[in-house]
Amino acid sequence: MTQLKAASFDLDDTLLRDDLTISSFTKEVFHRLRDTGFIFIAASGRTSMSMKPFVDDLDCVSLCISCNGAQIWDPVTGQVFCREMFPVELCHEIAAFGNEFDCYAQTYSDDKFYFNEYSEYSKRYASASKLPGEYVGDLVKYIQEPRSKILMMAEEGKIASMLGKARKRFENRASVTCSKPYFLEFNPVQATKGSALKKAAEMLRISTMDIAAFGDSLNDMPMLSTAGWSVAVANARPEVIAACSDICPSNQEDGVAHYLLKHILKEEVVF
Repeated sequence: MTQLKAASFDLDDTLLRDDLTISSFTKEVFHRLRDTGFIFIAASGRTSMSMKPFVDDLDCVSLCISCNGAQIWDPVTGQVFCREMFPVELCHEIAAFGNEFDCYAQTYSDDKFYFNEYSEYSKRYASASKLPGEYVGDLVKYIQEPRSKILMMAEEGKIASMLGKARKRFENRASVTCSKPYFLEFNPVQATKGSALKKAAEMLRISTMDIAAFGDSLNDMPMLSTAGWSVAVANARPEVIAACSDICPSNQEDGVAHYLLKHILKEEVVF
């Protein structure tokens, strides 16, 4: 563990508390590590603009991975280094898949989301993401240019059923995953947190073996399997915990910061 040079971490349900805040304790630990030369990579299913307030609050992140790996960008300058996009025809096919299940769906520009029906999902997403939303009706008709992500929302059982069907239908054409049990996320096939972490490591001139990755859900699995050391927060999905090298306290307990404090800075706080 003392040989690690960097940490990559998910935001929602991993670093962020349930109220979408970052504790002063976490920021203090991160800044202390940054001052030793330790590197931080933020990796989220969120868009870049939705990630930005949290990354700015941390003020110590070297690179950001957004839209589950579809973009890699500089949090200081905003420069986008990599961007993966769906062609329009595939966007239409994915949106039509959602229509088959009468499912709420949305897509994105850099600073806005566009949704197909007014619902509690659109209201909750706007509140959590801090992005403005716009009703556009059927996404098959609305989408006329390439997109990096399409998100569908429904109750957990329905999403679980749709996940397997979507992965089979779009095999080798799209990356299909879930960051929350009621989210079904479609990204370009090369857009995973794992593939993006490899690119980010090359840009930072470090090995992925030098990185500890922290996550909680299915969309984190490619990143966790790519990193040299993988850590699940205690509130992670059971299959994520089973696949990781270790477990840290939950997001509500500042688990990522406590883990790094103990294993990198060799200190421990009793709580």
